[in-house]
Amino acid sequence: MVTENNSRTTEETPTDSTSSRQRAIDAYSSARERTVDTLGEAPLLALAGGLAAGALIAALLPTTDSETRLIRPTARRVKDSARAAFAAAKDTGTQRLDELGLNREKGEETIRGLLGGLGDAARASADAAMGAVRKQG
Repeated sequence: MVTENNSRTTEETPTDSTSSRQRAIDAYSSARERTVDTLGEAPLLALAGGLAAGALIAALLPTTDSETRLIRPTARRVKDSARAAFAAAKDTGTQRLDELGLNREKGEETIRGLLGGLGDAARASADAAMGAVRKQG
């Protein structure tokens, strides 16, 4: 109970404290069960969430000179490897598309044909609609 000066009195009944304690225990138990169920059903989702939280924390923390000095060679190797992988994938993909006849010129030709076909279809539809109107009128 709270008095006029906002201080707590000792007039709390045993059932009030017991029910508050029991509600807290029940809430903790429920949250723990939901967490365990979620982790059991989607462990990769929990892992991804943990990785995202770790990356966010790491991004917010400033790097030290020694970290920069130690990480720089590895970062260069990773960047160079990524560039090489991208170039290899691009070259291989371009080559394979050329073998299939799917190159830029063929794509432009196909798009022009589609746009021309759409234009023809729109004109034919408009002519048919006008013809129907004339017959009615």
